[in-house]
Amino acid sequence: MSPDPQTSAGNVAAAIETVASHLHPPRSFALDDHPVPTGREEIWRFTPVKRLAGLFPGAPSPGQLSWKYDPPGGMTVTTVETEQVRAMGVPAPMDRLAAAAVTNSESAVLIDIAPEAELTEPVVFRLTGEPPVTDGQVSPEVVWGTIVLRVGRHARATVVFEHAGTAQYATSVSVLVADGAQLDLVNIQLWDDDAVHAGQISSRLGRDARLRSFQASLGGDLVRLSETVEYDGPGGEAELTGLYFASGGRDRTRGQHLEHRLFIDHNQPETRSQVDYRGALEGEGAHTVWVGDVLIRKQAEGIDTYESNRNLVLTDGCRADSVPNLEIETGEILGAGHASTTGRFDDEQLFYLRSRGIPYEEARRLVVLGFFDELLQRVPVPGLDERLGELIEARLAKGGAF
Repeated sequence: MSPDPQTSAGNVAAAIETVASHLHPPRSFALDDHPVPTGREEIWRFTPVKRLAGLFPGAPSPGQLSWKYDPPGGMTVTTVETEQVRAMGVPAPMDRLAAAAVTNSESAVLIDIAPEAELTEPVVFRLTGEPPVTDGQVSPEVVWGTIVLRVGRHARATVVFEHAGTAQYATSVSVLVADGAQLDLVNIQLWDDDAVHAGQISSRLGRDARLRSFQASLGGDLVRLSETVEYDGPGGEAELTGLYFASGGRDRTRGQHLEHRLFIDHNQPETRSQVDYRGALEGEGAHTVWVGDVLIRKQAEGIDTYESNRNLVLTDGCRADSVPNLEIETGEILGAGHASTTGRFDDEQLFYLRSRGIPYEEARRLVVLGFFDELLQRVPVPGLDERLGELIEARLAKGGAF
C-alpha cells in the first residue's frame, strides 16, 4: 500500500503508512473508503449496527451540541475549517463514522495549549445535546463533531470532556502531544437514555511525551468509542484507563450497549503503554465490548506494553465481549502482555460481608465499588472519583434498568 500524503505527517516513520494492522482497515479521510458496515466486518462484528442506522448515511446535519467552558491563560479555543484539520497532520479516521464527522462538520474546534504552559487546574468542556421538541416528542438530532487538541512542547494540562443530554453524535477527536509535554485527558459519557455516541479519539505522542487518558461510560443507549495511540519519537508513554457500567432496558428487551476499542501502534522504539479497563453489567440485554489491540512494529525495539480488561457480571441476561490482541513484529522488546477476565458476582465476598452483619444491598454495593476502586483512585481530577462513585451507586440502586 502506497503512502497517503493526507495521512503522513511530522516525523512519523513511513512504515506507519505502509504496514497495516491485521485487525484494522487502512486510515482515510475519504468517506467512500469506508463502506456502510453490515456487521460482519472485524471492526463492527460486536456492534448492533442497526442502532446506528441514523448515522451511517453520513449526510450533513444542522444539529449542534452546546459547549460550555472557561479557558485559562495559556489555552486558546478557536474554530477552523475542516480542511485545515487535515493539513495539521492529524491521524486519519479508521471507520465510517469518524470519516463522516470530519466530512460533515461545518468547522472544527481547535484547542491549543501553548508551549511551556502549566495549567494548574483542570479545564472542563461540557458538551450537551438539546434536541428540539416536535408535537411533544423529543427526537435526538444527528450531530457531527471534529475536535483537535494540541499540547505544545513541554506543556502540562488536564482537559475534561463531559457529554450529557441527548443526540446522535459522531465525532473525530485528534490529540497532538508535542515533545516533552504531559496531558491528562478525561472523557465522561453521561448521556440520557436515548443518546447515541460513536467516535474516534486519535492521539499522537512526541518524543518523551506522556498521555494519561481516562474514560468513563455510564449513560446513553449506545456508546462506541475507538481510541488510538501512535508515537512521533522514542520515549513516549501512554496510560489508558477506563470504566463502564451497562444496564438492562426498562422494557427488558434492549439494554445499553457500551463499546470501547483501543489500538496502540508502537511505531517508535523505547515507547511505553499501559491499558486497564473495567466494566460491570446488570439487567436483561446489557452488553459491553472491549477490544484491545497492540501492534509492535519491527523498528519498535525496547518497548514495554501491557493491557488488561476485567468484567463483573451482576445478573443473568448480560453479555460481555472482551478481546485482547498483540501483533508483534520484533522480539527485541522489554515486555508485552495482556489479560482478560469476565466473571459473575463474587458470592464468597458477599457471604464474608453478610456474615459480619452487613445487609445484602450494602454488601453488594461495597463489592462493586471495590471492583472499581483502583481505577477511581487514578482519576486525575479532584472530586471526580467521588462523583463517579456516586453515579455507580445510583446505577446499582436502579436494579439493572437504565
